Amino acid sequence: MIFETDRQEADLYLQAVDEIQRSLSNVSISTSSNAGKNANAVDDQSKVNTTIQIAMARLEDEFRNILITHSSALETDSLFDPSSSSISTPSHHELEEDDTLSNDDSSHHDLLQLQLQHCESSDSSTYRSTSSIREVDLMPSEAICDLQAIAMRMISSGYLRECIQVYGSVRKSAIDSSFRKLGIEKLSIGDVQRLEWEALESKIRRWIRAAKVCVRILFASEKKLCEQIFECVGTDIDDACFMETVKGPAIQLFNFAEAISISRRSPEKLFKILDLHDALMDLLPDIEAVFDSKSSDSIRVQAAEILSRLAEAARGILSEFESAVLREPSRVPVPGGTIHPLTRYVMNYISLISDYKQTLIELIISKPSTGSRYSGDQTTPDMEFAELEGKTPLALHLIWIIVVLQFNLDGKSKHYRDASLAHLFIMNNVHYIVQKVKGSPELREMIGDDYLRKLTGKFRQAATSYQRATWVSVLYCLRDEGLHVSGSFSSGVSKSALRERFKTFNAMFEEVHRTQATWLIPDTQLREELRISISEKLIPAYRSFLGRFRSHIESGRHPENYIKYSVEDLETAVLDFFEGYPVSQHLRKRSQ
Repeated sequence: MIFETDRQEADLYLQAVDEIQRSLSNVSISTSSNAGKNANAVDDQSKVNTTIQIAMARLEDEFRNILITHSSALETDSLFDPSSSSISTPSHHELEEDDTLSNDDSSHHDLLQLQLQHCESSDSSTYRSTSSIREVDLMPSEAICDLQAIAMRMISSGYLRECIQVYGSVRKSAIDSSFRKLGIEKLSIGDVQRLEWEALESKIRRWIRAAKVCVRILFASEKKLCEQIFECVGTDIDDACFMETVKGPAIQLFNFAEAISISRRSPEKLFKILDLHDALMDLLPDIEAVFDSKSSDSIRVQAAEILSRLAEAARGILSEFESAVLREPSRVPVPGGTIHPLTRYVMNYISLISDYKQTLIELIISKPSTGSRYSGDQTTPDMEFAELEGKTPLALHLIWIIVVLQFNLDGKSKHYRDASLAHLFIMNNVHYIVQKVKGSPELREMIGDDYLRKLTGKFRQAATSYQRATWVSVLYCLRDEGLHVSGSFSSGVSKSALRERFKTFNAMFEEVHRTQATWLIPDTQLREELRISISEKLIPAYRSFLGRFRSHIESGRHPENYIKYSVEDLETAVLDFFEGYPVSQHLRKRSQ
């Protein structure tokens, strides 16, 4: 190749091409002025045309060879600036390194890792980025000068199409190589939609990081290279070369996001869709800057339409999630009245939603639809918007999800045969809701303290209802009424009635103890608070009853059959409640 040898020889060849082009111009003028009169002029033009064709074929090969020779991995120093604050250290979202890379690929792999570091924002759940376009030199200046010189001569000789085709095919191959290193696969929209969601999640993470590299570095640098080579022959030509090179790869890149935006909706997809939305929103100004010509309208339009569809998908998923929570059909009561899996799932989901508050506030602009939207006997709860005036539409949606969750839980509580356990179930689940709201500053801010107090009141009311359902009948055994003979206090106590009263109390307490030890309050503090509340009512009543009537039982036969437990025994027994596992059939008794 001429341009690989002595510089002077290349310059001489270009001068020779220039001479041929001048000759062609002179012969064309001469032939035009002597048309039909000078056969030698026509013959001369034919010879010059043949010579130009030979020269252009040679220049095309030289053009291709220079491009191929310098289409290699970028120098890492051209990208990585250790003093730059814009380059973050890799976060836990970093792409997994491919241990199968060959030694020949290692330098390119290192480059891509540095590109990813440059484009990635640190510790950002929504992929917000402050990075901007960063063009790098894809070729040395000497090669660019040679390419520019060849391009000028090819285009001036009418070989524009050949020049663009050669340029595009070589540089497109270089971009394809970068795509492979970035993990961007050649998948059609149909291919993407057929993948399992678990497989897509990792591909989405990889795509987000790769897209930043592609737009801000690869495509931007390709545009710069086109401008450097073709600036001497007009902007339309450099843009044509740029689009010839990157249009296919750009469509391939954005087809993945488009496939996700139109895929079947389901709750687990929301957060990755929001990640995609945020990444694309962040990239949109850069896309508009890189693809700023009329011929690249289709790329800008595709990106904007994908962004719109991702936003609509997020809104649709949130609405469908609300409906799914309301309709969740499980009827089998959870053992021990503990926290229902639905409650955990919904509240964890809401907590994650609050992490995307900034994005969703912009996307969710309408209130939730709370009317009857379902066929059959399915109804929806009421929500008074007047009480929530001033809340954002997103906050109203989150509160509505909690409302429909409680509505569903109330329905599930009716499947418990024991009313006490039903109240305990509601207490556990609403308390969990309250704790999840309190545990997230963003969620608490949106829900608001007023509604949080309302929720707190509900689980406390459930705790009160549990105590009434369980302990009113037990404590009723410790009353004085019905123990005095003839209704006269002075006439004495009926020992038979007293014995029966002690027996009834023992049996009832033993049954409560046996049953409710298997019930579960997962929250340690709530469990202890309820035990204390029980003890504050039970222990003083039993101590007083025992103090008043112990002597009447102990003066008779077999007092141990009636006074089976001391006050301390009951205090110990209460500690068994709500642990979630069975206890011995008989209460542990203190040694007499």
